[in-house]
Amino acid sequence: MKRKILVTGAGSGLGEGAAIGLSQKGHDVIAAAQTWQQVSALRNKVKDLGLSLKVEKLDLLDKYEVKQATTWDFDILVNNAGIGEGGPISEIPIEIVKNNFEINVFRPLEFTQSIIKKWVRSKIKGKVVFISSMGGLFSPPGFSAYASTKHALEAMAEAMQVELKPYGIQVQTINPGAFLTGFNEAMAANAMRWLDDEVNFTKRKDFQDIVTNLIGNAEGRLDPADMIAKMVEVIPAEEGKFRNVFPSSVEELLKKHQKEMYERVI
Repeated sequence: MKRKILVTGAGSGLGEGAAIGLSQKGHDVIAAAQTWQQVSALRNKVKDLGLSLKVEKLDLLDKYEVKQATTWDFDILVNNAGIGEGGPISEIPIEIVKNNFEINVFRPLEFTQSIIKKWVRSKIKGKVVFISSMGGLFSPPGFSAYASTKHALEAMAEAMQVELKPYGIQVQTINPGAFLTGFNEAMAANAMRWLDDEVNFTKRKDFQDIVTNLIGNAEGRLDPADMIAKMVEVIPAEEGKFRNVFPSSVEELLKKHQKEMYERVI
């Protein structure tokens, strides 16, 4: 079935790949990118590929762009836009954590609420897909600020699914593992702009060792093409699981982790 889909944060990485892949499958897709540079680059790519994919600018921090986006025609909203802040949660500056929540949680929620109200008024049986993370189901050292925003998305999506079922609106999460898009590497590098060996008790080398242990191996550098293919499969489907962790090896790892958390002692 042909769907009308908006993908936010489609200027790079998994969002861009999913938008292109969905368009190649024949869906009507709007790829929303944060900056004009991303918009121009993606429009050129779309032209070269011969796709009908629409590329628009949408910065969720710009209230005028957000207002304009609420007028676009789509029945699936893919909340993919987000940033990642790395660093030890015991020392990370609070304003950085607040900004991570603003972009990953508060602004997407505000935008989603406006779209849901429109759908309910118009009796549109739409679908909201939150691009969460494996970090929405566990909180690794050094990445907790970002993981906590994804934990928040998990909580909102869980309740929203029940709340919106009477209106025929579906809600799902997609939880990617550690794919090599550059996002995780950038998140780790972000911490280096404030971590100071003269100020912080967490030393830069110690933090870098944490990063290497988490994403410096094959399990932390998975092929994004596999995740994009999974997103293209899940997003337009009329039936499916509420939570979609991929790959399956990560799903099993997270289930094991959740069990271990019940048994952990201090």
